[in-house]
Amino acid sequence: MMFGRRRPLQIETERMVLRLPAHGDARAWAALRDTSRDFLTPWEPIWADDHLTQKSFAQRVYWAGRAQRSGTALPLFLVRRDGVLLGAITMDNIRRGPAMAATIGYWIGAPFARQGYMHEAILALVHHAFSAMELSRIEAACLPENTASRGVLEKAGFKYEGVAQSYLQINGRWRNHVLYANLRSDRRGRSDAR
Repeated sequence: MMFGRRRPLQIETERMVLRLPAHGDARAWAALRDTSRDFLTPWEPIWADDHLTQKSFAQRVYWAGRAQRSGTALPLFLVRRDGVLLGAITMDNIRRGPAMAATIGYWIGAPFARQGYMHEAILALVHHAFSAMELSRIEAACLPENTASRGVLEKAGFKYEGVAQSYLQINGRWRNHVLYANLRSDRRGRSDAR
């Protein structure tokens, strides 16, 4: 039997490939984050001073590979089939055992917002989580006023579950978040539930 390197994970959709970040993505990532700064900062933690540096990106790539290998997270870039980087989606806090759950977070570059890319990515990642990873629950959280994020989650089958007080520091302030979840065997609201 021959042992070789495992093929890197790729999830394909109609218009993109979801894959781990690579060192060669540094320039495209920094450019997209920089041009999308005003679009993203109301919804994200404050960026570190070195956020857009090559060194910081190299650490991201290292963390992504280590997290994927250990099964604790799946940080993926959204790459259009023509090679253009669109954004990222991360399934983090992967819990096995009785929970079989994970949390997703995501961002899209300003030039690609409201074109259905994130909806497509969420559907693909949730399908992968439920089928290939056999998870049972995928969670997501966003600011209450982030109607675009709430809409993409609801369109992808996530259901509102409540509010978490002071959930994350966003743009320098502790902020409440609305919580959503997508269940592999969702029976909520069905009259035939046993």
